[in-house]
Parts: sequence; C-alpha cells; structure tokens
Amino acid sequence: MEKLIIDYFDAYLMPISAIIIGIVLGWIFKRFIHQRLKKFTESTEWKGDDVIFQAIESHIVLWFFLVALNIASSDLPFLTDSYHEYVSKIIISILILSVTLAASKVGVGLLNFWAERQGTNLPSTTIFVNLARIVIVSVGVLVILQSLGISITPLLTALGVGGLAVSLALKDTLSDFFAGLHILLSQKVKPGDFVELDTGYMGYIQNITWRHTTLMERTNNVVTVPNAKISAAIVKNYDKGDPSFSIRVPVGISYDSDLDHVISVTEDVANSVIKDVDGAKKDSSPVVRCFQFGPSSIDLKVYFSGEKYGDQHPIIDEFIRRLHKRYISEKIEIPFPIRTIINKND
Repeated sequence: MEKLIIDYFDAYLMPISAIIIGIVLGWIFKRFIHQRLKKFTESTEWKGDDVIFQAIESHIVLWFFLVALNIASSDLPFLTDSYHEYVSKIIISILILSVTLAASKVGVGLLNFWAERQGTNLPSTTIFVNLARIVIVSVGVLVILQSLGISITPLLTALGVGGLAVSLALKDTLSDFFAGLHILLSQKVKPGDFVELDTGYMGYIQNITWRHTTLMERTNNVVTVPNAKISAAIVKNYDKGDPSFSIRVPVGISYDSDLDHVISVTEDVANSVIKDVDGAKKDSSPVVRCFQFGPSSIDLKVYFSGEKYGDQHPIIDEFIRRLHKRYISEKIEIPFPIRTIINKND
C-alpha cells in the first residue's frame, strides 16, 4: 500500500511541479524583468513600446502557466497519447486566444498613437476601435480553428457567399459604414469639430459610429445623422484649419458726430474688451470701419477675432455694454431711427 502511494505521488509530482514552476517563473518574469523593461521603455521617445508592454502585462502569467501545463500534460499517467493530443490542442487554442486579445490591445493602442502623431482623432471613434478589434480577433479565431484541425476553406467560402447576401440585405447599413470610413479618412469632420450642415443643424461632433454621427448642439440637444448624409452634405467646418472666428458688430452714430473721435473711442473700447474677455485673440487688433450712410445714422462695423466659434457671444455682450457706457460719457449720440416725410399739397 505504501509503495502504491509513493508511486502515485511520484507519478503526479513532476506534472504538478512543472505547473507550479511555470506559474512562479511567470510571476518572477512579470514582477522583475517585465517591470524593469517597462520602466526602460517609458524613458524612450517612441511610445509604441509602452503600448506593447502594457498590453501583454496581464497575459504573462497565463502564458507561462499554459506552456507549463502543456509540458506537464505529457507526463500525466491517466492521459493516453490520443487524449494528450486533444488537451494540447485546447491549451494551444487558449494560448492563441490570449495572444489575440493582447494583439488587439496592441493594435488599437498603436492606432491611437499613430493618430495622435498625425494630429487626428481616428481611433477615438467607435468605428475604428471596433473595426481594428474585429479584424484582429477574426484572424485569431481562424488560426485557432486551423490549429484544432478544422479546415477554414469551406468556412471562408460560406462567409463569402453569405457576405454577398448580407450585403444586399443591409445595403443602407453598409453604405453608412463605408461613408463613416470615408469621413474619418478624408478628415471632413472629426470629433470635437464645430460644424454646420446644409440642413441647418449646428453643433460639436461627438462621435462617429459604424452607422451614425452624433452632433451636440450648443443647447445640449443631441442630433443623430446617418453617415451617408454627412458624407454627401455640404458641411461648414469652423475648426478646420485655423479655428479663429471673425466677429462683426454693427454700430450706428449720429450724423453730427466727429468720425475721427468716434473711431478713436470705439477702438479704445474694443482693445479693452480684447484684453479682458476670454476667447478673444490677444494678438489680433480690432478694426473699425465706416460702412455706409444709413437712413438715420452713419453706420460703422467693428471687427474682432475669436479663438473659435462660440466665443463671439461674451465678446459682443461685453463690447456693447462698455461701448454704450463710453458713448454716453463722451456724449456720442446713438440715434433712433428717423424718417422724414414731406407732404406736398397741390
């Protein structure tokens, strides 16, 4: 009996020891070697290595465990050669799946890094994140099927025929999907841009999904527009190129006013507004121009520059308040509309 227990213990000692050693080696590698390499990559200029080391960090111990389990399974007495082959395929499939998940994180992270270098926001949208993950995971699933001995050729053929039928049934959905890709790749609009559509909707682009583009109006209302509509629409993008925005304020003064004095006072007020109000471009001087002889006043126009669209409202508000107060102190008249009617009696 004692010899039987010893033989039983010896039979399972090596496999269990191999598994434990694999887990310990994985923990040691993650705790010391990986952490040291990660700290080294953080000091480098290229941030892609940071993405790679961060993506594989949570999979290291599992990889060591699976490799050790695959090695130990060959020494298990209750596993015949045929069963060991099945167990080995399952372990390798799990390992490939784990590598695929890590690769998807690396792919999305590198895509984010590339977009940041290019000054774009492509991967921050749902459509690009999901597309990258689907492609990488699909490749990983095909590799798993191939490793299990399942031929993927009939599967690919079936997917091709089925894809044709699905594409005909989901024509509008696919149209929106490819329109979304076109919008992102052409940089017609991107998340964060303030845009105006030819339909009259105005707002900030929040996200571009596989089907819709969401638009947040300044009144906090969310407008959902199909990607195909955005792709075909005439779009005014206020943040494309130079996002600064020209602000024009009309002013009317009395015909009895000294224009040189009025222009001097108006420029002084405008400069104070640019200096004090956030959103005004500090390096851009205001411009005051006489515009026309109006029915009851000489009309001027004052031009400011805002940092971006939407900054004009506080600038205009503060300018009108200060200009009205200054005109009163300078005795500059802002006339009411006057109409002279001449009645000729025969």
